[in-house]
Amino acid sequence: MSPELIEHFRNPRNVGELAPPAVTVEVSNPVCGDILRLAVLFDGAGRVQEARYKVRGCAASIAAGSALTELISGRDRAELKKLTKDQIESAVGGLSNESKHAALLCIDALRALPGGK
Repeated sequence: MSPELIEHFRNPRNVGELAPPAVTVEVSNPVCGDILRLAVLFDGAGRVQEARYKVRGCAASIAAGSALTELISGRDRAELKKLTKDQIESAVGGLSNESKHAALLCIDALRALPGGK
């Protein structure tokens, strides 16, 4: 595990939920059973004003969710569509082959946001 992954796992950022008008989505990985709930509050210009997450899963998924909330802060919907699993992996210092599902879970959550396809 990379130092970045360990840091995000031990000190996750932006854990929790947001009340409406924030949009909340939940995605899961049926193979490993990890579940990610992502809540995003957009400002009037369509930029991410605030993001929170909750994960039930492995250390990699917890760390990736934390990194995701930092990566999306201040971005608009068009920028969210362009985020890749590689950017999530990079933000946590890389993921082993058996943990790459964590980055995909984050991307699935972004795609599940209204207008995120």
